[in-house]
Amino acid sequence: MKIRFAVAFAAAVLAAPLASTAVSAAQCGGDFDTFVAAMSREAAANGVSQGVISQALGGVHQDQAVLSFDRRQRGTFRKSFEQYVATRVTGGRIKGGKAMLARHGSLLSRIEKQFGVPPEIIVAIWGLETDFGRGDMGKLPVFRVLATMAHDCRRTELFQRELLAALRIVQRGDLRLSDMVGAYAGEIGQTQFLPSSYIKYGVDFDGNGHVDLRHSVPDVLASTANLLKVNGWKAGGDYHQGSPNFEVMREWNRSEVYRRTIGYFADKLAGQ
Repeated sequence: MKIRFAVAFAAAVLAAPLASTAVSAAQCGGDFDTFVAAMSREAAANGVSQGVISQALGGVHQDQAVLSFDRRQRGTFRKSFEQYVATRVTGGRIKGGKAMLARHGSLLSRIEKQFGVPPEIIVAIWGLETDFGRGDMGKLPVFRVLATMAHDCRRTELFQRELLAALRIVQRGDLRLSDMVGAYAGEIGQTQFLPSSYIKYGVDFDGNGHVDLRHSVPDVLASTANLLKVNGWKAGGDYHQGSPNFEVMREWNRSEVYRRTIGYFADKLAGQ
């Protein structure tokens, strides 16, 4: 998402509480180090080891560029569907998507059988988010981003949950600390999951005991399908504007333009 839908996506996923992580909100604003210390205590109370806490939050500092980006993105996306889709669903991306459908056909068939989401929708999301894992997954340290956003009082409780979820990802051994790199709202991996969604919807589809949404294509695609299924996706149903499945995709991204673009891209991949 180069003009990223980071805020729209974050708003959609952050709206759902992370049921398995209790948050006693630390005091936002004020001294940043004091806030991080409070979050460290909260993480320890939620079962995160001191080793993980120290590695992830030791020396973390506030990132003003993240706050500036967040302020700029609020309500600024005004492209029409026609303008947006023309820049996002290009001939090269359609060609690449069809190649991914062929390369991962067996995998996508197994995912569709289990989760009910057609391969074209999954590959369209994958392509729009990070060019099938070959493009920009973000270059910012996730813990710096999330600590900065959590310290900011505008959406502190939401991002405190995300920070604790990110610590759990490392605690579980799903990703190494060096892999905790993402975008301006803390999105991680090939389809840009926020940490709470990583925990809630992540699927170990390659069977190695970890959910790896940066490196494992089976985990990435199955987790993407699982997010849609859990939120009510109906197998075999229409996914265009006005359909129930179109509304389910709101849990992926609240922007109607973005959801129409997913459907348009999926149609092109299906040869329609």
